[in-house]
Amino acid sequence: MYNVGDLAYGLLFGIGFVLLMIIMWLVPVRLWIAARAAGVPVTIMSLIGMRLRRVPPHQIVDPQITAVKAGLNVSSNTLEAHYLAGGRVQRVINALISADKANIPLTFEKAAAIDLAGRDVLEAVHMSVKPIVIDCPRPSSGQTTVAAVAMDGIQVKAKARVTVRANLDRLVGGASEETIIARVGEGIVTTIGSSQTHKKVLENPDIISKAVLSKGLDAGTGFEILSIDIADVDIGENIGAKLQIDQAYADKEIAQAKAEERKAMAVAREQEMKAQVQEMRAKVVEAEALVPQAMADALRSGNLGVMDYFQIKNIMADTQMRGSIAGRSDDDHKGG
Repeated sequence: MYNVGDLAYGLLFGIGFVLLMIIMWLVPVRLWIAARAAGVPVTIMSLIGMRLRRVPPHQIVDPQITAVKAGLNVSSNTLEAHYLAGGRVQRVINALISADKANIPLTFEKAAAIDLAGRDVLEAVHMSVKPIVIDCPRPSSGQTTVAAVAMDGIQVKAKARVTVRANLDRLVGGASEETIIARVGEGIVTTIGSSQTHKKVLENPDIISKAVLSKGLDAGTGFEILSIDIADVDIGENIGAKLQIDQAYADKEIAQAKAEERKAMAVAREQEMKAQVQEMRAKVVEAEALVPQAMADALRSGNLGVMDYFQIKNIMADTQMRGSIAGRSDDDHKGG
């Protein structure tokens, strides 16, 4: 069995081992040695403070070592504040080194602001040194050309290539590449639309680039437009003729509709006239029906004699006979 002394020594050894592990975790000795060897003024207490503030020491010390080796003077407190704000310390340091080697004026405050604004500051510095070319429109948008119609009604399709570089002073709060593409597309449409004929655009495609470039389309953006080149110009449809055809077809439809309306009104008027004729015939029949009654009243009152009545009947019979004879004669004549 173990005695009390052995148990005490074992307990002390365990406690010492745990304390040693805690100290080794709190004090990254290898990182401190590397920093001191590189000439970075980092103390052990500052490393312990980073641990307590939940800041990984290597996220601060490694970029600081890189900055010191590149000839930049950046304090660990500044780097730690940028890390706690959600920034990417290593990207900022690499951007500062790239800008310093390219003789581009860039301070840590500006680089940190660009990084915290959501921009890739290192990519922005590279774009300042090496401009990029943007296609207008982008192939990813599903369109290959910008289409516009000249004054003569002919559609012209153009494709532009815009060379831009990043402007670090306007990158924070400046518009993105999509704004450049939209403005260039609008300028192409305006220039083609103001041309008298499509032939003028085909003869001098540079009028598009000159007109668009003179508008200052990079204002309010984080980029600077260096050049606008027209890569391709094609002829599209005859939009003017197509519109005229559509207008003529529409006029035709309107005319046919008006004609149908007039026809319907005429048919309705004809039916009204037929109804009026039938009404007048009914009135004539009604008036003829009153004649025998009037004759009977005349006979009773003595205004009409019997001989007068028979004379009227003879005249009516004679008239009917003449009419029937004339009708037969007409039929015989037609048959002959």
